[in-house]
Amino acid sequence: MTSIKSPRRKVLLASAAAGAAAFTTSAHAAGRAEKEGPVKVVYHITQGDAQASRALGNVRNHLSADPTAKIVVVGNGAGIDFMLSGAKDPKGAEYAGNIGDLASKGVSFRVCNNTLSNRGISKDKVIIDATIVPSGVAEAANLQYRDGYAYLCP
Repeated sequence: MTSIKSPRRKVLLASAAAGAAAFTTSAHAAGRAEKEGPVKVVYHITQGDAQASRALGNVRNHLSADPTAKIVVVGNGAGIDFMLSGAKDPKGAEYAGNIGDLASKGVSFRVCNNTLSNRGISKDKVIIDATIVPSGVAEAANLQYRDGYAYLCP
């Protein structure tokens, strides 16, 4: 049996490692080459205003870095509150203005109908720039799994 420290064994191991690294890098590059078009991301909001404020800042920064990104913001549970009429951010500004601005840049906002029903919130409380979907969790999962969106939960 050859010693682990033998020069020949070291060369073989180094060659194998280099080959594996080259294969992994080229496979990764090939995988990226197959994904044409804009980056697609779903931001999932579940925890209320603090998370919503962070997420909207992230979305704005995301669009600044990549204006072609296709972004969907999905809220369920406490994550719908910022998409209701009259909701205000921690600085006292209504979220509707920020949401409307992002919607004009192509960002889609979706509100969970299960949450509305369970909390007894009328659908007319949802701001005009948001769409009601049957289930926020199912919407986030479908976007990720079926439509190839990256999932972010800020």
